[in-house]
Amino acid sequence: MKKIVFLLIVVLFIMSASLNVFASSGISGANAVIEQAVETGAEHPLPPAYMVLPFILLLLAIATGPLFYHHFWEKHYPKISALLGTITVLYYLIVLHDPRSLLHTFAEYLSFIALLASLFIASGGILIKFDKKATPLLNVAILLIGAVIANVIGTTGASMLLIRPFMKINQHRIKPYQIIFFIFVVSNIGGALTPIGDPPLFLGFLRGVEFFWFVQHIWYIWLPTVLAVVAVFYFVDSRNKDGEDVENSYTGKIEFHGLKNVGFLLIILISVFIDPAVMNWVPSLAPLPFGIREIIMFSVCYLSYKMADKENLVANEFNFEPIKEVAYLFIGIFATMIPALQLIAHEANLMGDQLNAGIFYWATGSLSAFLDNAPTYLNFLSAQMGKFGLDINVKDQVHQLSIDFPLYLQSISVAAVFFGAMTYIGNGPNFMVKSIAESSGIKMPSFFAYLFKYAIPILLPIFTIVWLIWYYGKG
Repeated sequence: MKKIVFLLIVVLFIMSASLNVFASSGISGANAVIEQAVETGAEHPLPPAYMVLPFILLLLAIATGPLFYHHFWEKHYPKISALLGTITVLYYLIVLHDPRSLLHTFAEYLSFIALLASLFIASGGILIKFDKKATPLLNVAILLIGAVIANVIGTTGASMLLIRPFMKINQHRIKPYQIIFFIFVVSNIGGALTPIGDPPLFLGFLRGVEFFWFVQHIWYIWLPTVLAVVAVFYFVDSRNKDGEDVENSYTGKIEFHGLKNVGFLLIILISVFIDPAVMNWVPSLAPLPFGIREIIMFSVCYLSYKMADKENLVANEFNFEPIKEVAYLFIGIFATMIPALQLIAHEANLMGDQLNAGIFYWATGSLSAFLDNAPTYLNFLSAQMGKFGLDINVKDQVHQLSIDFPLYLQSISVAAVFFGAMTYIGNGPNFMVKSIAESSGIKMPSFFAYLFKYAIPILLPIFTIVWLIWYYGKG
């Protein structure tokens, strides 16, 4: 944890040394990501296509490292991530003379890691005990509960709250597929009903989409999709006969410990809305690349760990390795994906008038599986706004899109959230759940095994049915 904090301080110091350059550009701290994430090519040339190579190399390293050169990868993955990220950073600074894109991305990374770290650490002090026998039906119930509460405390919060008790209740019959379905349902698809559920929807809310628009327009897609994935899980889990010969007496009780940390989760939830774009009275910390929201979340990281009941931390086998892995890998991912996102944004805006709802669904979904789904969502939202002659920077016009063309907004909202489950890097909680499982001794599948053995054969047919029913030939 100290290394992560030190790394962030160093990077922040380096970025702050150039803040006088950005101050004149009107950037407002962490909110700059939201206000200007879709601006590309206005003041600086687009990067060449070959600058996507560092991102591709990093993805390949993440996919092949744990499989073919495990010990080297475990020891050096932070250096690999930093090296490839540095290539992109230097190109933008020296060749493109575009430091503002770097600041936008850095602000987004700080918001990303502040939210994930605070939820991870705060939930680590909450201990939930199910003194019940693990059964497929009980596992289904946990997944469905997780899908619902993901819309209240986010997919990250729900994942961190439930993954440990989910593993413990299945300790005599635990298999990798159970963790993968947990990622499918709780860490991704579940959070499609509110702006709190997943970052792309929150960005849509900040842009002008009403808070309850998502549940009104997505619930009838969300419900059958969740039930379909859970039904597949029930079929697979019913064939798992491990642990049936284990003799145990169960009281049937469910115990909950760590109310102090529930308070910290509420603080995190409230802080999500402490943003100048939501509340006019919230001061901007421009030209700093973070806001009051991030300060609160990083404070919660420290306080929730220091004040947590140590017995709960021990019982949860809590350690900082999962968040360290996410912090190191995603700082490289965020940096190297800048050229890819800018090129995609450019093409999406050029071709916006040629795209229907179905194409928006597949384009947003396929890219959200490998790129951060929040800026991907904004890029295609911008393309949709341009298609109908609207301005993404005007809240009333975004609201107009949600009223006049709900099918289009629905298509990218569903795709951005659902397709995040297709890969480990599709959504931040995916990697954290994987790392927690591995730290508990569960041998999780590699990047490619996850994609080709589970995501494509299970999720892709379901997502295709979603497209056929709601988007095929429409718009």
